[in-house]
Amino acid sequence: MKIHKRASSLLLLACSTLATTLSLAEPKSQTAHTFKAKVNERFEIHYQLHLPEGYDAKAGKKWPTILFLHGAGERGDDIEKVTVHGPPMIVKDNPEFPFIVVSPQCPTGEHWQPEQLIALLDRVSKKHAVDDKRVYLTGLSMGGYGSWELGIKHHERFAAIAPICGGGTTIDIRMARRVDNHPLKSLPIWAFHGAKDSVVPLSESEQMVDAFKAIRNENVKLTVYPEAGHNSWTETYDNPKLYEWLLSHSK
Repeated sequence: MKIHKRASSLLLLACSTLATTLSLAEPKSQTAHTFKAKVNERFEIHYQLHLPEGYDAKAGKKWPTILFLHGAGERGDDIEKVTVHGPPMIVKDNPEFPFIVVSPQCPTGEHWQPEQLIALLDRVSKKHAVDDKRVYLTGLSMGGYGSWELGIKHHERFAAIAPICGGGTTIDIRMARRVDNHPLKSLPIWAFHGAKDSVVPLSESEQMVDAFKAIRNENVKLTVYPEAGHNSWTETYDNPKLYEWLLSHSK
């Protein structure tokens, strides 16, 4: 009986040693590598551009500028569709509207791409008398989502943002909590939403605003229209107080 037990122990030891040897000899299933490359993306953006009545690039005056992002229904290659809502609609009947207005069009089936929008903004700022300290961002529905994303990712470019019936992710906002004096903690934001919106729930705007309040941003507010559905933009863009609020902020 003792011999049997000793033989069993030796067999177990041999198996264990063999398994260890085999595991050391087997190749790893995961190894670390580095890949380096330069990717040049070519893209094309069509846009409407409003230059205020009295604009003179040679006069030396710099103008406040609005970057407007339309909703999903205005995507495509008919640039006139961009003028059906918001600032690009307003300037058709109000040429003295005191902002440069940049209104790009998103291609069919696509969504707003932050880096493309910043490239467009750079181009317009270089060619025209844009006051870089008074650049404002706003958009509706899909453009509301785009405004949240672009405003958070490139907060350094905007004096204030006004997303309408949009939403987004809050991870970058929550990460800002860890950084003293992070710019997102003071970015002026005025969001708008209809309480009866069945396309984009009110909770989408609420979670974004709540995230900013959680990092102690005291410059964020949300206006909710109790009887409005998805179209909360008409009342918003028709309100002179929105533009007064925008102009009250400068970087």
